[in-house]
Amino acid sequence: MSIDGWNTVLVLGGIRSGKSEFAEALVADAPTVRYVATAADNSTDDEEWAARLEVHRARRPTTWTTEETAGEARRLAEVLAAAQPSETLLVDDIGGWVTALLGPAHQPTDLTATIAELATAVRSCPARLVLVSAEVGLSLVPTTPLGRAFTDALGTANRAIADAVDTVVLVVAGQPSWLKPPPPTRPAAVPAQVTPAAAGTRVATGPTLAPMPLPEVLTPSPPPSTAEPAGADGTPWSTPPVAATGLTIEPGLELPMPDEDAGSQAVERVATRDLPGAGFGGLTQLVEFAAATQGTPRPAPWGSIRMLLVHGDHAGGVAAGTAPGDSARRAQEARDGQGAWARLAAEAGAELQVVDAPAADPIETDPALPLSQVEAALQLGWRLADQAAHAGVRLLVLGACGAGTDAAAAAVLAATAGAEPPAVLTRVRTDAGEYDDAAWMVRCAAVRDGLHRSRHSSRGPKEILAEVGGGDIAVATGVLLGAAARRLPVLLDGPVGVAAGLVSRDLAGPARHWCLLADHGGHPGVQLAADVLGLAPLLDLRLDLGEGGNALVALPLLRSALALATALPAHPSLRVESEPAKPTEQPEPATPAADEPEFREPEPAGPGPTSTDPESTPLDSSGWRAG
Repeated sequence: MSIDGWNTVLVLGGIRSGKSEFAEALVADAPTVRYVATAADNSTDDEEWAARLEVHRARRPTTWTTEETAGEARRLAEVLAAAQPSETLLVDDIGGWVTALLGPAHQPTDLTATIAELATAVRSCPARLVLVSAEVGLSLVPTTPLGRAFTDALGTANRAIADAVDTVVLVVAGQPSWLKPPPPTRPAAVPAQVTPAAAGTRVATGPTLAPMPLPEVLTPSPPPSTAEPAGADGTPWSTPPVAATGLTIEPGLELPMPDEDAGSQAVERVATRDLPGAGFGGLTQLVEFAAATQGTPRPAPWGSIRMLLVHGDHAGGVAAGTAPGDSARRAQEARDGQGAWARLAAEAGAELQVVDAPAADPIETDPALPLSQVEAALQLGWRLADQAAHAGVRLLVLGACGAGTDAAAAAVLAATAGAEPPAVLTRVRTDAGEYDDAAWMVRCAAVRDGLHRSRHSSRGPKEILAEVGGGDIAVATGVLLGAAARRLPVLLDGPVGVAAGLVSRDLAGPARHWCLLADHGGHPGVQLAADVLGLAPLLDLRLDLGEGGNALVALPLLRSALALATALPAHPSLRVESEPAKPTEQPEPATPAADEPEFREPEPAGPGPTSTDPESTPLDSSGWRAG
């Protein structure tokens, strides 16, 4: 398909708009195409209609195959469900499918269920898929009951399919208008809203990799107090705008910076709030961060929060002491709405999305990942952040689980910040709660050997991910870059998150300014990376509930602090009073200012110097000023 980065496309257009020709051009580069025709062939009754069908047939290359679903409304969903990932399907058009749906053999109650069934089939279709449909929303309301039923059904089907596909194109007079996502920049651009610096631009010369499918977004519900929690009842959110992949992500990306003025104004404002105590203490930086990332001195508590749990295993010595399959079990528990992450997400009111990253090879003998897979993992992380921003998420929480993640993060710290692996590797703790120092030594040796093996390779950020980082850190790095591009703050928690922060810093300096560290968890590697990135942990609870779990525990506290900072008025002594009323006017009560209080110089309570000018007060013989 000639659109990079999308797997399913809906092409809309009016009569004779050129929508079918445009859809056919999208799949022109596919080796084979299965053309799914939905219109009934009434050539014996309608010669003009037969001529239209013949024109469509004549345009199809001989390598295409044709499958007809006319008269069988549910047949189309079956075709999409049975498609293979290597196939390319072109469905022309949905209007013919709706005509069959409204046939005498179907009841009106079939309409909603069958449209929902088709949308589900489109969303889960593994093949490349282009669907053509007529846009009926701009036409007049038909004067006949059958005409109104058709336009209503087709409009409903268009909306359902548009939610399920990756991108939607409206063709008007032969000219495409991109509705979801914005049009890709040609010849090509780096992911949306980002422009590479001129010195760092490099066009990808290899074939474009097919993007990885985005995982399901779950909404865990709080478990009953006396029973085990039921499985999460989240429904997959429709695939959002994704990044154009015509160019690889290279060092020098120009990303936006948070609003520093709004942050400093928020700090000044919070110092004037009517608090019975001295203030917010260490959480003042939280208010400053929230204000800068939201672009307002009165930041609001984050309303929509999503946790991205990146699951990726590492083979070899870096995973010594880890029970086989344990990380996969925990990731599946999170998908099922069970386990620590799902429970904490439910309590914090956060969505949960489990992301499977490519598994990494043993770094002591081979590179963790090929560069092509690193690029795909970066793009996947970018798309996940883009998806969250498009869904209205206001804060991302980055978590991770996987065998050997701590040691892989230590290798990245050693390659980027010059850390000594033994100094940043925590001791290995067994399932029984005991320490396995032999496994810890194996991990240290694996990291040492991996760094020695790759000593002659480039120390570029993507090369570090390929040699010793692995898929989970690459996906996390893409999340941080994509979140910064969409001005979406990220709450870090654990070694994978801070390792990704170091790599993203080398790809785009501003990325780290959109990151906040909840708690270092007593992890030496996290503490070192935080110092390098300039991130001060908000809390010092030394929690170790799994990467991401510590941040979820801290979330209610952080949101409460932001709500208090936003809602509290200024101290009464700082509120502006109205001027004295004239004798002919009634005095008005003093009211606080609408936005920020105006400060007045306080009057001294007792005798003092008549001037604060140091030159106006003479010195006595001892050197002290008189008075």
